[in-house]
Amino acid sequence: MLAQNGFIFRIFQAITISLLLFLPRKAECQETILDSLFTFSAGTVKTGDALDIITRRTGYNFTYDSRIIDKDRLAVMNFRETRLSVILDSIIRDPAITYSVIEKFIILSPGEAARTLAGDSIPFTKIKYITGMVTDEATSEPLPFATVALKNRGRGTVTNNNGQFGLKITPDQLDDTLAVSYLGYVRNELPVRQALHPDLVFSMKREFIPIQEIIIRNHIPQDIIDRAVTSIRHNYSEEPVYMTGFYREGVLKKRELQNYSEAVVRIYKSAYTGATLGDQLKILKSRKIENAKLSDTLAIRLKAGMGTCFKLDGIKNSFDFLEKKNMQDYKYRLNDIVTWEDESAYEIEFEQREDIDQPLYKGVVYINTSDYAVLDAEFELNQALLYRLKDSFISNSSRGFRTRPVSVKYSVSYRKINGVYYLNHVRGDMVFSSKQRRKLFSSQFTVFFELAITDVDTKNVKRFEREEVAPIHSVISRTITNYDPDFWGSQDFLRPEDNLLKALKDMKVKLQEFSGGR
Repeated sequence: MLAQNGFIFRIFQAITISLLLFLPRKAECQETILDSLFTFSAGTVKTGDALDIITRRTGYNFTYDSRIIDKDRLAVMNFRETRLSVILDSIIRDPAITYSVIEKFIILSPGEAARTLAGDSIPFTKIKYITGMVTDEATSEPLPFATVALKNRGRGTVTNNNGQFGLKITPDQLDDTLAVSYLGYVRNELPVRQALHPDLVFSMKREFIPIQEIIIRNHIPQDIIDRAVTSIRHNYSEEPVYMTGFYREGVLKKRELQNYSEAVVRIYKSAYTGATLGDQLKILKSRKIENAKLSDTLAIRLKAGMGTCFKLDGIKNSFDFLEKKNMQDYKYRLNDIVTWEDESAYEIEFEQREDIDQPLYKGVVYINTSDYAVLDAEFELNQALLYRLKDSFISNSSRGFRTRPVSVKYSVSYRKINGVYYLNHVRGDMVFSSKQRRKLFSSQFTVFFELAITDVDTKNVKRFEREEVAPIHSVISRTITNYDPDFWGSQDFLRPEDNLLKALKDMKVKLQEFSGGR
């Protein structure tokens, strides 16, 4: 039965958790490939060819923004027993370019003083930063994952679990309107010029649509879902687009943060229908923070990174519970019709049938009542049967430990821009329990990952060049100095929740940083 559920297996392939026992580590001061000595006698070649020669010799690929490196400029490749960093200085001839090494990649990044981030055309000092909170008008409770966006552009963000948001505004966006939307609530709008102060509060009014019970009973949820699937080619982008996004992931043991990573990324998002080539990723900036206290503590690491978020784009990769061939495994119920922006949406609940003995999903999916676009899906795996999937989540478990998944939850949303829907937000939350043999108590780990799309660009879209592309499974640097929100410059980022921010401040961390558009 489970063999039919391709979406579940695709997610499992992307979300593999490594469990390892940390031993005391030596200070990370070892030499890198940049310190190694090399001899080259290629003569005068183009800069791009020189980098290719180095790649063939060292096995390390270069990643960089093609705008900062002139690949056609001539360079002399005559060196004898010379450090690679010195060779790169001679070839590139730009003292503002810095080098970082991640796995088998050498990242060429522009220095902070010499660049504007990711093609920004204005200095950071001219950018206004709007911050605030989105709450329920009646209860004052924060609304997590609300969409906060410019009404007439692809720019936007989402609120964190505390309902907080931040959005950076450039001068050309001052005449736009800030629009806040949340399923089941009336959309809230405010001219950008009136929002240019910190700590805004958007109080959202819940709107109840009076629907007679007979109207709901006369709708068959499977028919609504079937129509949503057949409408994908009309609702979602049939052309590739560029997306800028903020990605973060972290692991907590009980309430103590073990590691935390975040990155601003650029995505080549292929068309939702008819695309023969997949999505691509490059990193504009990233950092990683690890708990320096880890010595003999069991830790969980998320291996997949951004790859998981790509797999969870269920419109492109087909949500398991929306596939017609799998509908016999689920029970569906049209629960309600709710407000969405200036329109409305069907709220359809689903859960696996009692006679299915493999863990499937339960949750809710929201489908636009007018164009049948899938707006949002919130779903989790059947906890009672999760033990059957232990091997699908965990690999390389530390010797002497038994670890099992306790809870696996996801949410995915889409945003409508100029009549077309695009991926907006992806979130995953997982809980694992790990117990050492012959020990009485177990430890609980919480793993989360999140991608918020902050900009969608439809102009002059083409696939990234090979040297710009980062491996989807590994996007986070191993280098940082400290946790500083100013690190992101002009880029939008998700504000850490209060508990996470406290954990970051409390951590004794060993950090380094690298930055740059790739």
